[in-house]
Amino acid sequence: MNSPPPKPPQRVPTLTEVIRDLPPAQPAESPASATQPPAPEAQVAPEALLAEVWLQESRIASRVIERLQPRIDVLFEHRLREALAPMVARVYSAVADEARKELAHRLREAVEQAINEELGRHRET
Repeated sequence: MNSPPPKPPQRVPTLTEVIRDLPPAQPAESPASATQPPAPEAQVAPEALLAEVWLQESRIASRVIERLQPRIDVLFEHRLREALAPMVARVYSAVADEARKELAHRLREAVEQAINEELGRHRET
């Protein structure tokens, strides 16, 4: 019953060696032990760790804001000018019209007063 092994197919790769002397298997870590935190003496107090992270985050945010502030100022001023320009133009136009009307009114009053004074002098003579 000892027949020769069948020939492997020519195009399919096959395993031709058998490993007999394997080292003894080491027990794998259980999933529970892999998720356990390290010993308490190796832990940092969560409050201290959170405080340190918050402090670092604050410092980074402050530095980023300091570096971006000049660009933000220019952008803000540009957009503010764009937004206010139409309103300023309308207000300027209204103020200029009102000033023109007031000036014309005052000028008429001044001319009228000057004419009345001149006519008064001519009547007296």
